[in-house]
Amino acid sequence: MPQTNPVQSAERIFEILEALVQNGPVTLTELSTRLSLHKSTVHRLLKSLILMGYARQEEESGKYLPTYKILGLAGMLLSKLDILAVARPYLERLMRQTHETVHFVQRESTHIVYVDKVESDANSIRMVSRIGLRQPMYSTGVGKAILAQMKDSEIREVWKQSKIHPFTPHTIVTLEQLMEEIELIRRQGYALDNEENELGVRCIAACVTDFYGRASNAFSISAPVSRMSDERVQELSEYVLETKRGLSQELGFSGREFPA
Repeated sequence: MPQTNPVQSAERIFEILEALVQNGPVTLTELSTRLSLHKSTVHRLLKSLILMGYARQEEESGKYLPTYKILGLAGMLLSKLDILAVARPYLERLMRQTHETVHFVQRESTHIVYVDKVESDANSIRMVSRIGLRQPMYSTGVGKAILAQMKDSEIREVWKQSKIHPFTPHTIVTLEQLMEEIELIRRQGYALDNEENELGVRCIAACVTDFYGRASNAFSISAPVSRMSDERVQELSEYVLETKRGLSQELGFSGREFPA
């Protein structure tokens, strides 16, 4: 059940601030109509925001708009953001949900670098991956997940700068194959590594989008093919998309909704 804000005035003042950021400059009447609040209530809360320095009123038009003070708060928050510390609880929860090894990577030019890893708590088979390992984007699930968030022209540039090498018989080795795969990833919201980087290992991956709309990080669930049937992948996809949404939102992403 949705929770009710115990302080209604706090809820309303933040609704007004959000409306100013999303729609300003706006008139008092427009705000009142948009938020279904009485004009006197909106006026009183606007005065409070102005006194605190978060809003101002244009002299000529009389319209209200936000100030840049809120950017200062956002800047301070982002300067202290440790993406690994934020991501770690999500990775650990994903491992507990699936009992498979979970990886977290950072994009580095045409490659991805493994920056965190949570080993499976239930399986004796260990993945050979290690923190610091560098792999091409085109041959990994995490890399393809990041590529799918990029413009087609940027993907072609990454491909052009990459040294294409068939790590296994399943590795994508043509740009046409890659672009077909990218379209599928965009539709379903996650990427697969079907023994493309290492024989015997299958992965399901998704990117993470931050406050700026950048997708420089991704995570994956990796397991031997014996535990990664198509049915298992479909089951894991629900956990992957849930983690993708939650972690991206915590990093400040507020763009379009991810695929469900």
